[in-house]
Amino acid sequence: MEQPAGGRRPRLVSSLALGQRAWEVTLEWERGLLSWRDPQPPRGNCFVPASEIIAVEETEIEKQCSSGKWQKMAKPHAFTVYYVKRAQKHRWQCNEVTFWCVDEQLCNQWIQALKELLELQKSRPKQLLVYINPYGGKQQGKRIYEQKVAPLFSLASISTDVVITEHANHAKDNLFEVNIYKYDGIVCVGGDGMFSEVMHGLIGRIQKDSGIDQNNPKAPLVQCNIRIGIIPAGSTDCVCYATVGVTDPVTSALHIIVGDSQPLDVSSIHHNNTFLKYSVSLLGYGFYGDILKDSEKKRWMGTIRYDFSGFKTFLSHHYYEGTVSFLPAKHTLGSPRDKKRCRTGCYICRQSKQQPEEQQKNYGLEHNGDDWKVIKGKFLAINAVNMSCACPRSPKGLSPAAHLADGSIDLILVRKCSRFNFLRYLVRHTNQDDQFDFTFVEVYRIKKFQFTSKHLEDSDSGVKDVGKKRFGQFCRDHPACCCNLSNSIWNCDGETLDSSAIEVRVHCQLMKLFARGIEENSNDEAIYNQSTVEQLL
Repeated sequence: MEQPAGGRRPRLVSSLALGQRAWEVTLEWERGLLSWRDPQPPRGNCFVPASEIIAVEETEIEKQCSSGKWQKMAKPHAFTVYYVKRAQKHRWQCNEVTFWCVDEQLCNQWIQALKELLELQKSRPKQLLVYINPYGGKQQGKRIYEQKVAPLFSLASISTDVVITEHANHAKDNLFEVNIYKYDGIVCVGGDGMFSEVMHGLIGRIQKDSGIDQNNPKAPLVQCNIRIGIIPAGSTDCVCYATVGVTDPVTSALHIIVGDSQPLDVSSIHHNNTFLKYSVSLLGYGFYGDILKDSEKKRWMGTIRYDFSGFKTFLSHHYYEGTVSFLPAKHTLGSPRDKKRCRTGCYICRQSKQQPEEQQKNYGLEHNGDDWKVIKGKFLAINAVNMSCACPRSPKGLSPAAHLADGSIDLILVRKCSRFNFLRYLVRHTNQDDQFDFTFVEVYRIKKFQFTSKHLEDSDSGVKDVGKKRFGQFCRDHPACCCNLSNSIWNCDGETLDSSAIEVRVHCQLMKLFARGIEENSNDEAIYNQSTVEQLL
């Protein structure tokens, strides 16, 4: 053991056996780093930060060496370190390395030192409340949790209380009854619908306990400091994909274990001073609302229903008239077209949180004047996104430069255009071209917005038979259309919202996830360093 300088805790350095060779193993307390080096180059170095060590266990090893026998005096003592290993495309795996020596005291010293270092990782959860949706997606939620996730939680000494949901809103209702404050986090096993249910339950519970009226669109909501973990097991896992970079249960479980924390903006949606829903990803009217409405009738088709309904909606080519009023996010860094994507440790999100609260209050819904912008028109789609909404089919998403926690929404208006031009716009979501580079597409970074459909405006003005008049015009514009609906619905994170007049406000970093955002592309050298051991053994 090396002596400390200036009273600091000493580095622990030992020669330990790994496989058939002796390695120099070092534990640096100040840096929180475990490393092992082969003293005979060019074997290379391996290193793991303490923040990504999952567990340390004493291990029984078989008695073997190069000669096939141990010396009579050599009784091996070993310990295994379980840690995060990065693979391709943002996947994480649980890797392990076993060190041994003949000195029992030295082995125990290493086990104790590593466990003490893990105890210093204060952000890690020790007790979790887990909700499993056994019906979502391919109905594999329970199996995924039991086979892939529960063993990792057990390895990391995390205790869990598991609830198998039996009906819609089971988790949401339960969160209003249990003592949520004894848990370090809430985990949902399922798709975006299951996450939405848990999110509504947790935010609603926190507001209730804080005496906040959710029906008041101007009320400042209380931040939720209990993190939510998402184990993807649904037909759509967009939130998980946008915050982790992959929909892999093991990867998500490891992010929970190491105690990652990713703040997330949440939009509240109201109608006539009545709270409707919260949204964290897509709020879409027109095209995406019509797809959802049609696909809900075809659940028996499975996930292919989205393709079928999307194609059908594209052919129908409906447009809808209405008025959009919005408040630009003047004091938020970045813009929807600056190509600065939100990544781990995002500078734009950090800076946005540091804005003075008084400055943000100056842009409340009660503020009148020239700051608000009003746009009237005919729209094929109105999309408001809190995040990029990237998914495997659309790696860039609806707004590639949208940020997870900058306190803003990217509002995308797709005006009425030809079916061919709309197809060109949709194709841009799957390639590297600028999807906003069309005359009929407008994008704004905003704080709040309101929408009222033309049909509702006419009704409020006392116009009679407007549906019949607009239906005649609609069919002249679209001879193939046989639908006389004058309103679309809102697609709110994959759930229907029927109101055609809404008021939306974003709440900066209202909640937190067990995630760290999408990491930059992994460094090949780092991957090599972490996998050197397997190559040598």
